[in-house]
Amino acid sequence: MTDKQALRAELRTRRKNHEAAIPPSVRGLLFMRPPVPLLELIPAGATVAIYDPVAGEASPLGYARWLFENGHGIALPWFAARGAPMQFRLWDNPFDEDVLEPAPYGGRQPSASAELAGIDVSIVPLLGFTERGERLGQGAGHYDRYLADHPAIVAIGLAWDCQLVETLPIDPHDVPLHAVVTPTRIYGPF
Repeated sequence: MTDKQALRAELRTRRKNHEAAIPPSVRGLLFMRPPVPLLELIPAGATVAIYDPVAGEASPLGYARWLFENGHGIALPWFAARGAPMQFRLWDNPFDEDVLEPAPYGGRQPSASAELAGIDVSIVPLLGFTERGERLGQGAGHYDRYLADHPAIVAIGLAWDCQLVETLPIDPHDVPLHAVVTPTRIYGPF
């Protein structure tokens, strides 16, 4: 097992245990409205990509609803199949989760008939992050490749405080984040 694999396993467990320990009544109040410093990174009318949370991930669904109500387009990652490149498709109504379909890597995604979206900002899932905006993802490299191909996109991590680490094994292809938001703090902008 590589250092990155071991670290991913440790951070998955840490994240899952942390999220499970939050009472549902409290969890429902977290990440409901983007904080003002985060909103300053999102241009008026921008299309914002979020993700459908899985396995203890901090949920951006509250942000999606608030942003939608305030004039932003909302998009989700979309894959034609496992191994296919990540694209984004519009989610016309983030209050209606029933229109989402199972995604090849877990979570849900819009249907293939949903409009392809160019995005301006991406709320990015992660396993771990540093105070410098370095990010450790699941390991498939989908976000790193997409963000490298679209460098104008503002990438913002969403995490639990327990996901902060002092250092990460960073490779040349790893794309840093512009900011990270946790329930207690905003790191960045970087």
